Amino acid sequence: MAKEETKKSAKVSAKQQISEMEAKLETSKNDYLKLMAEFETFRRRNAEEKLSLVSSAAADTIKGLLPVLDDCERAMQMLEQSSDEAAKEGTALIYNKLMDYLKTRGLEKIEAKGEDFNTDFHEAVTQFPAPSEDMKGKVIDVVQTGYLLNGKILRYAKVVVGA
Repeated sequence: MAKEETKKSAKVSAKQQISEMEAKLETSKNDYLKLMAEFETFRRRNAEEKLSLVSSAAADTIKGLLPVLDDCERAMQMLEQSSDEAAKEGTALIYNKLMDYLKTRGLEKIEAKGEDFNTDFHEAVTQFPAPSEDMKGKVIDVVQTGYLLNGKILRYAKVVVGA
């Protein structure tokens, strides 16, 4: 009889050890899954931060080139009254090459002249009496061209609005 009780107690003890080991295994699995999920989140966040850093550096670089674009536009306007065709063509060539390159990087002009005044894209420098009724609340003139970079405002267009 004592042998049977010893066998039963050994079976119960073995079952307890098995259930304890299974519980430890389950806990280890859960800890491993949590750790892997945290690592995946860390890796994704780190990749997003790198991408954000690169895009902000590109935005800063392109923003630094905007005054050069403005100067090219002004030079082309000044050369319109000139008879020097070589200077006109050369300036236009430089401007077009620079704009084409920046367009491949996601830069686009904000078209403003004749459009309805929109505070999401335009910054009103001044109001001017509208030449006609249909020009009230519309952009009469563009003082400084605005630009979007990958759909986000890089620089607002500075405009004159008809009153």
